[in-house]
Amino acid sequence: MKLIQRLSASTPPFFSKVRNIGLILTAISGALMGIPAIPAIIIKVAGYLAVAGTVMSGVSQAAVEKEGG
Repeated sequence: MKLIQRLSASTPPFFSKVRNIGLILTAISGALMGIPAIPAIIIKVAGYLAVAGTVMSGVSQAAVEKEGG
């Protein structure tokens, strides 16, 4: 299966939820990084959230339902 076919195939419901959680984590981290006057530790945690959310979204988008039962 080629990458384009894999990314455009239907995603199982569990992985759709994981993808959405990853997108939410990425959005929260972006909002935290946009605040000008917050401690450096929060910026560091927001960076980790961004990486975790991006990986969660990417991996779960590549999951496909098994063809042919």
